[in-house]
Amino acid sequence: MSSSRILFSVLVAGTAIMLSGCGVGSGAPSSSDMPVGNPITGEGLPNPAPTVMAGWGDLPAGREWGSTAGIDIDPLDGHIWAYERCGASSFGPGSLNCENNLVDPIFKFDRNTGEVLANFGAGLFVTPHGIHVDSDGNVWVTDFAGNAEGTKGHQVFKFSPTGEVLLTLGTAGQPGSGPNQLNQPNDVITAPDGSIFVADGHNGQGMTSNQAIAQGIEDGSTGRILKYSADGTFIMEWGQIGTLHGEFRTPHALAFDAEGRLFVADRGNHRIQIFDQEGNYLDSFYSFGRISGLFITEDQMLYAIDSESSPTSHPAWMNGVRIGTVHEDQVNAFIPPFPSDSRPYQGAAGEGVAVDADGNVYAAEGPNSLSWAGGGAFTKYVAGP
Repeated sequence: MSSSRILFSVLVAGTAIMLSGCGVGSGAPSSSDMPVGNPITGEGLPNPAPTVMAGWGDLPAGREWGSTAGIDIDPLDGHIWAYERCGASSFGPGSLNCENNLVDPIFKFDRNTGEVLANFGAGLFVTPHGIHVDSDGNVWVTDFAGNAEGTKGHQVFKFSPTGEVLLTLGTAGQPGSGPNQLNQPNDVITAPDGSIFVADGHNGQGMTSNQAIAQGIEDGSTGRILKYSADGTFIMEWGQIGTLHGEFRTPHALAFDAEGRLFVADRGNHRIQIFDQEGNYLDSFYSFGRISGLFITEDQMLYAIDSESSPTSHPAWMNGVRIGTVHEDQVNAFIPPFPSDSRPYQGAAGEGVAVDADGNVYAAEGPNSLSWAGGGAFTKYVAGP
């Protein structure tokens, strides 16, 4: 990657550029439309899903929505899997999270009506974070925090579609980098051959100097990708906290394209890094913001949701969903954020993103966007003409 391309995200501010179009099947504009727009602000870019349904999805009686960061599509029936944090609008000590509010955090929703089709997972989590549905319909969820007693958290769970625990990775409540240990696992995904990939290490995004990075590594913080066989046997890992290619400051989300390339939302470094399944670095994209969530459609459209750009973490960049193709570092379309008093020039958007077969886009509202999205954990953006 040339230095000029690395500097793109800085130099392009305030400048409108010519961008190639999106695939026809995604509901975004075709290449013949040749949209012109600014990927930083979203100005001039088309919005392929303009109708906003805030507070989407049924809420079980007696419950309040908490924040979330994860949402996915069931590949077998096209319905929506997601979780919410048991009523907690934030996470950390003292918050009302899934450790002290034992309700079922994992949901399956009818994508058309929002009706709850399944609900399970009570008593297992501290703070669920990433979610993935594999080709057999099994549901994978990470738990990136631990409880004070050291008995829960820092694990990955594999569930059957009915909520039976089929596999766990990591040692409950014991973060670390040793055998069978995880340390703030953010996301999980499976490859077509069943191999399991876990993005591990959440706090690197706050390390903004070389000294802080060195101290974080010394303290045992992680920024890495781990690979396991289908039965959970550890195979390899790569990466540490840092800014070089192959290093991460919070690998927050994972997605595969049709070629089997692994896309990693390297949130603290404001980029997407792309690897093969052996951990070899291939490429980076810098046009998609401070990314929290990724989704790649069957027609190879890349949806990246920015929930974290702020005056202190990523000035000038608007929150929202940036849309391009997996083949190039260009943004072709943009779904804008909710207005936010706390980020008056940048707005507030969710952390997780998923896209159904009709091009409708679903956002999982995190702590920064939950209140601005009307207090609902999920938002549906309905595809338009």
